[in-house]
Amino acid sequence: MRSINTAEATPQAVRAFLARPLAQHHPEVEQRVKEILQLVQDRGDAALKELTAKFDGAVLDDLRVSEQEFDDAIASLPEEALAAIRVAAQRIRSFHMKHRRETWIDFQPGEAMGQMIIPLRSAGLYVPGGLAAYPSSVLMCAIPAKVAGVKRLVMCSPCGPDGKLPALVLAAAREAGIDTIYKIGGAQAIAAMAYGTETIMAVDKIAGPGNLYVTYAKKLLYGVVGIDMLAGPSEVGIVADDTANPKFVALDLLSQAEHDSHTAAFLITPSQKMADAVVAAIAEIAPTLPRHEILAQTLAENGGVVVTRDMAEAVEYANECAPEHLALMVADPWSLLPQITCAGAVLLGHYAPQSLGDYVAGPSHTLPTAGTARFSSPLNVDDFVKKTSVISFTKEALLPLIGTIETLAELEHLEAHKIAASIRREE
Repeated sequence: MRSINTAEATPQAVRAFLARPLAQHHPEVEQRVKEILQLVQDRGDAALKELTAKFDGAVLDDLRVSEQEFDDAIASLPEEALAAIRVAAQRIRSFHMKHRRETWIDFQPGEAMGQMIIPLRSAGLYVPGGLAAYPSSVLMCAIPAKVAGVKRLVMCSPCGPDGKLPALVLAAAREAGIDTIYKIGGAQAIAAMAYGTETIMAVDKIAGPGNLYVTYAKKLLYGVVGIDMLAGPSEVGIVADDTANPKFVALDLLSQAEHDSHTAAFLITPSQKMADAVVAAIAEIAPTLPRHEILAQTLAENGGVVVTRDMAEAVEYANECAPEHLALMVADPWSLLPQITCAGAVLLGHYAPQSLGDYVAGPSHTLPTAGTARFSSPLNVDDFVKKTSVISFTKEALLPLIGTIETLAELEHLEAHKIAASIRREE
C-alpha cells in the first residue's frame, strides 16, 4: 500500500493522496451511452431486446420477470438465506420508518404557510448484476422508497445468458415489495425507465448504483428524470489509534477493497506502530482471500496509509477525504463523532464492521462517494418524496405587506409584480 506522513508532506500532497475522481472523463463511453439512449428512445422494446442479446447474451421474449420465476427462485433458496433477507429487511424498514415526515401547516392570524410532503408517484431502481447477485442493494434501495409511500416501484437488473435473474435478487425484491422487475441492465435500463417503452412505463426518479455506463446514463438523463446520485466505486476510510485491533482494521479495509479494483481504502492514524501492524496484517490476510488479485490491484493503486501528527489532524484529513464509509476505531469514538462533518456513514468503535453497515445495521448502504459526502447524503426516505410549499393569506393579512412587495418589485424592475399586489389594495 502507498503511504504518506503528514510531518514530511505538504497539506496539498496529502489531499492529492486522498483524492478520488467522481467519474473520469471517458468521451468514448459518453458517446456510446448517448447512442444507446437514442436507440431506446427511438425503438423502445425492440432496442432493449437487441441490446440484451448483445451485452448479456440472452434472447428475451418477455422483458418482465414472471410470477412463476419469482416462485421458482424463492423455492430454490434454503431457509437460512430467506431468513437472513427477512432480518435485514426488517432492520432497514425499522430504521427508515423513523425518517418519515408529515405535511405541516403553520396557522397565524390571517395567514397559513406550510409544506406538503408528497411521495413520488413512481420510482425505478437499478440493481447491478451479471456475474454477481446483490440482494442487499435491492433492500437498501427499495425499502426507503416503500416507506416513503411511492405508489409504483419498478426495478431493472441485468439477466444472465439464461434470461434469468439470481434467485437471491428476486427473493429480496419480493420481501421489499417491489411491484415489477425487468430483466435488462446497463445504460439501456436507465433509458427505458426515463423515457418509457411499450412495456415499461416511465418513472419519476431513478435510484441505485451501477457501472460507468449506468452512471453516464443517469448523468445525461437528469432533468428528463430525477436521479439519486452519481455513485462511484466503493470506498472506506478508517481512523484508528493504538487501541484498535490491526486485524479488525485490515479486514474492514479489505471488505471494501474486494468490490473491484477501483475501490479506495484509506487508513488514517497518528500511530506509526498501528500503521505498520495493519499493513502487516493485510499482507498476511489478503493472499488467502478468493479475490486476492483484485485486492492486490486495489490496494496498490487506490489504497493508502496516512500517518498524522496527532488525532486532531487525523480527523481533519478524514473530513477532507469525505469517504463513503468512515470507521472510528479508537478508544472513545463518541468523543470524535461531533467533529466528523463529511462522511456518508460513520461506524463507531471496534465492533461495527463494514459488513454490518453493508447488510443489516439499518441505514441504506447507497452512499455518496468520491468526496461528495461534503454536500450530499445517503439514500433515504427524503429521496422518494417531494415538498410543495403552501401559502394562504386573507386580505387583512396581505395589506401590511403590499408596500414591501411594491418596493422589491420596483428594485427588480418587474412592474406586473408590483401591480399584482397594488390592485388588491385598490380593489
